[in-house]
Amino acid sequence: MSQIKSQLLEVCFAYVNKRIANYKDEIETIKDSIENNDKGDEEDDSGNGKLYNDLEKNSQHLSDARKMLDTLNLITSNTIHQNAVLGSLVKTDSSNFYLALSIGKVEIDNETYFIISKSSPIGELLINKTAGDRITFNNTTYNIKEIR
Repeated sequence: MSQIKSQLLEVCFAYVNKRIANYKDEIETIKDSIENNDKGDEEDDSGNGKLYNDLEKNSQHLSDARKMLDTLNLITSNTIHQNAVLGSLVKTDSSNFYLALSIGKVEIDNETYFIISKSSPIGELLINKTAGDRITFNNTTYNIKEIR
């Protein structure tokens, strides 16, 4: 079970690291464009206004992605939890949920897992639940079989 939790955590790290790399690349591209625009003799700065706006948006996205990385660094995949918390794998009678980030559905070893944030609507319902508890989300009842 901890092996599957390690694999799920690796999926999360890969997802966040890719986002961070993409935002860094985009920021560099925008900075280069601003620099090239500034070298021109044109008096028109309207192009730079949009670029600065894009730079600010990508910087915010990069900051958010780094916060995701901070969250992931709090998770230890070999810890077995009695109740659902950040880093828990929650197995129900119909689905498997991994509480980490909002990534969505992944397949590992022909098994489906939903990697969800603890602050997502279903994540909030699962937090602090234990095996034997039941939650209802979108008119579906989930019976919690196991928490790791």
